[in-house]
Amino acid sequence: MTTLPNFAEGACLLIDKPLTWTSFDVVNKIRYALRAHTNQKHKVGHAGTLDPLASGLLIICTGKMTKNIESYQALEKEYTGTIVLGKTTPSYDLETEVDQELPIDHLTEAQVRAVIPQFLGEQSQLPPMFSAVKVDGKRLYQHARKGQEVQRDPRPIHIYSLEFTRIALPEVDFRVCCSKGTYVRTLAHDIGAALGVGGHLSALRRTAIGEFRIEQAQALNEFLEAIGSRPSQPKNPTL
Repeated sequence: MTTLPNFAEGACLLIDKPLTWTSFDVVNKIRYALRAHTNQKHKVGHAGTLDPLASGLLIICTGKMTKNIESYQALEKEYTGTIVLGKTTPSYDLETEVDQELPIDHLTEAQVRAVIPQFLGEQSQLPPMFSAVKVDGKRLYQHARKGQEVQRDPRPIHIYSLEFTRIALPEVDFRVCCSKGTYVRTLAHDIGAALGVGGHLSALRRTAIGEFRIEQAQALNEFLEAIGSRPSQPKNPTL
């Protein structure tokens, strides 16, 4: 029988977030499950948001370990994913429909790889309109869903490494290590722009946060079953 941690004293849970769930969906599900399991309320929080259309490593802290959330959030992140070149979407991913298509027949693998150096190191990145960043007290996605474009300030980020692990145009698989606050959707969009053909993110998975690896994570349903809670079904994409 698996020995469960003392959730009130504090636990750091490594969860493999399923597709279509928001990070807050996972937090709420675990909070309610722990309350049912222990007959006590527990502080539960996550250390770094993952978009609904991304899967992978999510650090969930309970009890006194929630004091460590900020330190976990500051850690370097690693992601793998796929960029589709030649097509753009307003959200920079699959949440919205393609709004522009450009030919990519002229692109070579060498040309695609040649853009990597310009995305390495410290740089400024503009948050996407379809994001939870607040401007004047309102989430950017609330403006975006009304077709409104608002001014937002670029944010400093750091790309520690970027490699293209497979190029089968229009698809480009990648692995990136980056700082807190990096929007990988924006990186995909900007890579497409740098190539002159546009692009969007079609898949994303967080594989590491600092020294924590996805291989150490537990599927959400496995964790819920371990504490005697009913397994969950995936949800529809939301922000």
